[in-house]
Amino acid sequence: MRADRLVAVLLLMQSRGRVTAAELAAELEVSVATARRDLEALSTAGVPVYPQPGRHGGWSLVGGARTDLSGLSATEAQALFLLLGPAATGSAEAKAALRKLLRALPAPFRTGAQAAAAATLVDPAGWGELDRDRPPGVSRLQDAVVRQRRIRFRYRDADREADPWGLVDKNDVWYLIAGTDRGRRTFRVDRMTSVAVTEQSFERPADFVLDEAWRQVVGEVEEKRAGTWATLLIDERFVWVLRGHFGRHCEVVAADGGRARVRVGAPTPRDIARTLSGWGSAVQVEEPPAVRAELARIGAELVALYQTQESYDRAAS
Repeated sequence: MRADRLVAVLLLMQSRGRVTAAELAAELEVSVATARRDLEALSTAGVPVYPQPGRHGGWSLVGGARTDLSGLSATEAQALFLLLGPAATGSAEAKAALRKLLRALPAPFRTGAQAAAAATLVDPAGWGELDRDRPPGVSRLQDAVVRQRRIRFRYRDADREADPWGLVDKNDVWYLIAGTDRGRRTFRVDRMTSVAVTEQSFERPADFVLDEAWRQVVGEVEEKRAGTWATLLIDERFVWVLRGHFGRHCEVVAADGGRARVRVGAPTPRDIARTLSGWGSAVQVEEPPAVRAELARIGAELVALYQTQESYDRAAS
């Protein structure tokens, strides 16, 4: 039988207490014979259902047994455990919760859900990067967000108070979106110290949606991160490498004959020049002049430094 129909059958039996094959067939829009086979398949699979013969008979869950499925289909259960599995790797409490959720599923779902939970491992550290430790205040802040309790903390050498509305984990860097007396603010958690959760409650704004608020924050930050734009020429084969350096602030304007004209953005001309200087003659900056001037300055400093060093080495030998 189909897994989603199995869930539907169980939910119907939970809500009605007893169903006949004919009632089941009408609800699921299948034949009576198919409905009867589904019920028999449930019993064979170990689900505690049993038939009661007679005029007022039907099929029931043994002892009124119930299951907290919330309407999950087999594919939905697998999708849930694909998400929960990686999230549980670093927490004993999360692992215990995952085991309990797994046991709450019907036996036919458990193998697939268990495989889904173990199918993915998330390694947040990039190649050559050190593992980042989770900021010690995250758990305390999560509790404050859930219980809607005002917090006190120090941030940039100042005492603050705020209503914690939501937390965001962006590439292993945590941020708090909170309400303050100056309106909504975003704080980087690893820069928050002396965090204390008070017993003063607050009401989160009814129109606050965390993902929408975060998209707005990202938009504002990215706009500031691209205060300067430069246009350059590069071999088309290396555009993907350039995009790795500049991310979303890398736009291909045109490509022809193996060469690509690309726009890249960063906060200042110096930031762009620092990133491009290692490319040498592989990139040719067309504009603005400020970026070309920064590249020329960096090049002149390097030439002066290493020509002097080479002259010193020759004299010493």
